[in-house]
Amino acid sequence: MTKKNKKQSGPRRRVTKVTRVLPLVNGDAAGIDVGASEHYAAVPADRDEMPVRRFGAFTEDLHALAQWLMQCGVKSVAMESTGVYWIPLYQVLESYGLAVKLVNARHVKHVPGRKSDVQDCQWLQQLESFGLLTGSFRPEAKICVLRSYMRQREKLIRSAGRYVQQMQKALTEMNLKLHQVISDLSGQTGLAIIRAILSGERDRMKLAALKDRRVKSDVLRIAKALEGDYRHEHLFALQQALELYDFHQLKIAECDARILKEMQTLETRAVAPASALKRKPRSNHNPIPFDSQAELYRVLGVDLTRIDGLNESTVQLILSELGLDLCQKWPTEGQFASWLGLCPNNEISGGKVLKRGTRRVVNRVANALRMCAQSLLNSKSALGAYARRMRAKRDSQVAITATAHKLARLIYRTVKYGQEYIDVGQAQYEAKYKASVLKSLQRKARQLGYQLVSCQPTLVVVP
Repeated sequence: MTKKNKKQSGPRRRVTKVTRVLPLVNGDAAGIDVGASEHYAAVPADRDEMPVRRFGAFTEDLHALAQWLMQCGVKSVAMESTGVYWIPLYQVLESYGLAVKLVNARHVKHVPGRKSDVQDCQWLQQLESFGLLTGSFRPEAKICVLRSYMRQREKLIRSAGRYVQQMQKALTEMNLKLHQVISDLSGQTGLAIIRAILSGERDRMKLAALKDRRVKSDVLRIAKALEGDYRHEHLFALQQALELYDFHQLKIAECDARILKEMQTLETRAVAPASALKRKPRSNHNPIPFDSQAELYRVLGVDLTRIDGLNESTVQLILSELGLDLCQKWPTEGQFASWLGLCPNNEISGGKVLKRGTRRVVNRVANALRMCAQSLLNSKSALGAYARRMRAKRDSQVAITATAHKLARLIYRTVKYGQEYIDVGQAQYEAKYKASVLKSLQRKARQLGYQLVSCQPTLVVVP
């Protein structure tokens, strides 16, 4: 190397390698990989000679796992939500006083490389130690019991619906078009006619005379639909479907009794007189038999059924899925709506929006709110006017999601502030929206150097 090159190169600088280490947030954390027949648990390496151990799925093994975690000084445990196998383990660990965090499997994807149960539990333990995991929402114990009964009731209703379809199939095979002249085969008129057919009645006029006064079809039209071929094999299928439907109705009634019993154990926040409750027509499709509106008011302290689109069944579902303390679980209404998956989730990279729309979230409350929003498309209320305006602006799907988002915010505010919702009406909402649009047009006209003059029924722009 020449002298000139030595001068240009200059003195050699010492390069120091910087190693970034995440701060240890929770040193008493453990991770568990949940399985159907075995569980793998990992604790910090300095707590035991074997920091990773395998345990069975029997109850005795679950208690042994919890005792080993207590011996290792573990205070919090992170586990994935794997099917329903996590529920017994969660309850056992919670009974030992451990802080159990149930995490979404999508949020804890393993690093690239070989995957095994041992590595999964170690990865969960490491993430929980650094405070990088967020636990899934799980209500308190009393609400979990109520939620189990409500979900069991929903399963029974779906099963009963299948037998209604089987009854309709048997009637169709006999060419009895009963479902074409009445709207609900499982209603009062439909079941009365089916029971009379199975008891041996074949006179069409006598069968048609069993119709309820609320049925719009007349007796002659119903009698015409009841002319068919009463074959024994189809009558046998119809009878079995009806018996199974009645059996499910008995089981649904048992669930209703358990639901009422659990509701009565919840704390009373307010007792309202009967005149304070806004009575809505009860749904004909599997309504809750007891006075659930008064019970819900007593527990929640407000009448959520005053919000247009919400009925007693929906409010009961909201209570059983979310519990009573919405403000403690979600500090703001925006976080509550985001957890429901009703907020826009724009993915931005490089200053460009790559994807728009809401997140795909499997949530019973969000689905119920979407169904309520769909029913508002023909409502004469302010929320109905908002839903129709959004549908005209975009499409029905976007309008339903936007209206469900507004319903979620109204529910949060009503529960948080304890104030009853008051519907201003369709006319006042449209007038307020028209005034807002007119004010925006006037502001834009002033920015462009124009003056907007109102001339009924047209607007004139004066330069």
